[in-house]
Amino acid sequence: MILEAAQLNVQSGQEKQFEAAFQEASKIIARTPGYIMHQLHRCLEVPGKYLLLVQWRDLESHTVGFRQSEQYQEWKRLLHHFYHPFPVVEHFEAIHP
Repeated sequence: MILEAAQLNVQSGQEKQFEAAFQEASKIIARTPGYIMHQLHRCLEVPGKYLLLVQWRDLESHTVGFRQSEQYQEWKRLLHHFYHPFPVVEHFEAIHP
């Protein structure tokens, strides 16, 4: 299992619109082969800061299966215009249960 982590910085004043768009985008990512689950967390200290965590069966499920799919184009259309700066996405593997 791979954990994708992305810190999302949403432009000020667009948080409610982002959260609504994310609800729609969640349906898209959940249909991707190799997808396990995801969580979106809102930062308590910094307005507009979110943490997205997605569990994938393997790295390629995200980097190839999702990122190179037509579904990703819809995900992009729904969400990418909210971010500034654009998020860095990293992948992690468990080393201790």
